[in-house]
Amino acid sequence: MILLIDAGNTRIKWRLQAAAGGLVHDEGAVAHENLAALSRLRARAAEPLRVVGSNVAGSETARRIRDALDVEQIEWLRPGAQACGVRNLYAEPSQLGADRWAALIGAHDLHAGACLVVMAGTATTVDLLSADGDFLGGLILPGVELMQQSLANGTAQLPLAAGSFATQPRCTADAIRSGCLQAQAGAIERMFRQVAARPGALCLLGGGAADAFADLLELPLKRFDNLVLHGLATVAAVSGPQPAGNTA
Repeated sequence: MILLIDAGNTRIKWRLQAAAGGLVHDEGAVAHENLAALSRLRARAAEPLRVVGSNVAGSETARRIRDALDVEQIEWLRPGAQACGVRNLYAEPSQLGADRWAALIGAHDLHAGACLVVMAGTATTVDLLSADGDFLGGLILPGVELMQQSLANGTAQLPLAAGSFATQPRCTADAIRSGCLQAQAGAIERMFRQVAARPGALCLLGGGAADAFADLLELPLKRFDNLVLHGLATVAAVSGPQPAGNTA
């Protein structure tokens, strides 16, 4: 069996699937403070268990995940110049986030045309991918909640208050919420313009915060909530278990 791990800034998402054929047995997510709950997956998984992951939460989180799973090694994805038909055109390919790299690989496997790959979480990433598999570049911006928190923390009179979206906000809470949502949608729509004229161009949208602004987007859209896990599964399917020296 293969256990796929997406260690993000807020949650650790996981999927347990068959090594052959990719049949998904179960999937879920845990908050960082509940990371020890991953230990229950070890008992449920048939041996041998291969663990393949993406980690943007740091080396201490990687260690805690390995300890919780009680495995000798985890194959953490390392961004490189190319993988699974995707070419990384970052100036320094290794500097691309592992989650963005996995999501791009997953998107290329899912969609044959040009696409905009959007993951909305603590941060929102907006990445351009050509039909030929070239990662052309992308944006990183604060997520919806982080935008709201920054306004509350950085100003004297703007509260961290629950507001609702309005096209013409008429109270401060609604103005803050609407501004943060419009900022997300506007950035995504502006980036999509770069591929909009290409045949089959599509925005693939995922992440825990995507529901907040998905309805505002006026572009060809498909929701896919586990792009990182799908990318990791794609990588695992074309590569055998890696030696211990290539893991962390």
